Amino acid sequence: MIDLKHAFIIAIGSISSAKLRSTLTALGIIIGVAAVVANVSLGASFNQYFTDELGSLGSNFIIIYSQDVNIFYDNELELIRNTPGIDGVSPFNQQTAAVTYLSATRQIDVQGVGEDAQYISNLDVEEGNFLTDKDKFVAVLGKEVAEEKFEKDISIKNYIDITIKRQDGTSVTRKFRVKGILASEDNTFVTGGPDRDVIIYIPIGTLNEMLNVTDYGGFSARTGSAESVREVSDEVDKRLARSLGVPSRDLDNDDAKPYRIFNQAEIIEQLDALAQSLTILITLVALVALVVGSIGIMNIMLVTVTERTREIGLLKSLGYTKSGILVLFIVESIIVGVIGGILGTLLGLLGSYLVEIYLNIPPVFPIYLIFLGFSISVLVGLVAGVYPANKAANLDPVEALRHG
Repeated sequence: MIDLKHAFIIAIGSISSAKLRSTLTALGIIIGVAAVVANVSLGASFNQYFTDELGSLGSNFIIIYSQDVNIFYDNELELIRNTPGIDGVSPFNQQTAAVTYLSATRQIDVQGVGEDAQYISNLDVEEGNFLTDKDKFVAVLGKEVAEEKFEKDISIKNYIDITIKRQDGTSVTRKFRVKGILASEDNTFVTGGPDRDVIIYIPIGTLNEMLNVTDYGGFSARTGSAESVREVSDEVDKRLARSLGVPSRDLDNDDAKPYRIFNQAEIIEQLDALAQSLTILITLVALVALVVGSIGIMNIMLVTVTERTREIGLLKSLGYTKSGILVLFIVESIIVGVIGGILGTLLGLLGSYLVEIYLNIPPVFPIYLIFLGFSISVLVGLVAGVYPANKAANLDPVEALRHG
């Protein structure tokens, strides 16, 4: 039986003597391992991105949307506010308005909210202060609205005119004093909600008065802890359903309810499932490259057996056993696989890092990715080398010496 150290030395010599062949053999492994490592890393990065984004939108939040007009009123607001576990609740309505500043007019989304909206959604006010429930004609501007939408920057204590068009076709214009400007944030991708940088917040009562309505488009709420968000959300759902006359048997049927309710825990679960599915899908695609790489190794090793037939006969005549020849060729395959694994892992990490930087998502490199890359490459090298090694080991030494 050949010792592994001797097999390693012979394998290195064989690989070094045929650099082009060895490079082509390793190339399939490099591409396959790089694809797997990059895809797993990207999946982890997207998952972390979604989690961070949800956290910046607000911890332990619950969102309730009305699916029709005249559904939510003050009664539903108080019902949610009085639900055990609710720490804050804000009604909201939204309308695209014509906003005028220094004779320039722009179309900007205006959202009416209560003072709890800052706490619920983690709104960071860079200048001035946020709205209170006692405010009337004051506004809090997103960073882009204040600094980019108009020719001149808008500062706190400046005045803007907001024109709202009602459903009956009439318009109403009111003058608002800028009370605060939000810090720039890019964290609304997950919920599909308003981009905080390009929105104006005004008191919900003022917006409803301008729209000549008394109902709300929905509510945002926050619970005391992440552990309680699902339980509190379910209780809010039950109370709203009962208040709006939805039968208890239809509580789990979204189509039977005039509203939609979701919470942070549900969104995280859905995003986790989505990220995992995407990761599995693209990893399976990458595995195809690994299969191609393993076939490449097998083919090259088979060619190697043919090229080295006389060498194999000589080794057998010198006393190498069948198992010794087998080990020799398998070790060579594994070395090629490991070299491909090292280069593939590094290439995959670099590629995923560049993509993550380009997409502005947090780079995540789980330590298991390195072990994954090595394990796959060793496994592929081992599996792909077994058949050629077995063929080499079974060569008749006399016939092998006559070859060439």
